[in-house]
Amino acid sequence: QVQLVESGGGLVQAGGSLRLSCVASRSILSSNAMGWYRQAPGKQRELVARIANSGRTNYGDSVKGRFTISRDDAKNTVYLQMNNLKPEDTAVYLCNFVMGWDVYWGQGTQVTVSS
Repeated sequence: QVQLVESGGGLVQAGGSLRLSCVASRSILSSNAMGWYRQAPGKQRELVARIANSGRTNYGDSVKGRFTISRDDAKNTVYLQMNNLKPEDTAVYLCNFVMGWDVYWGQGTQVTVSS
């Protein structure tokens, strides 16, 4: 089992920035990949950013150039730096941890961007 705790969400004006954190209960080096997803009301969950164990990253098209995923292996933490936020970025942001066939999810943190 892996527990994930997200933090850093909040209310921000359009054009502002936030940094989300996701702390895992075990070494993130044991994962195949970790990622950030988001889900807005009435919409499907979508990939925001993903970082593989190798360090390779990939991003959803709507956040490329604005968001950056990174990790601190010593702290078992993955970050999502979000810049130039837009109202359409409003959603619950969830962290996941992929290990083999198992996928673990955090509870999520709300991000609200006002226009």
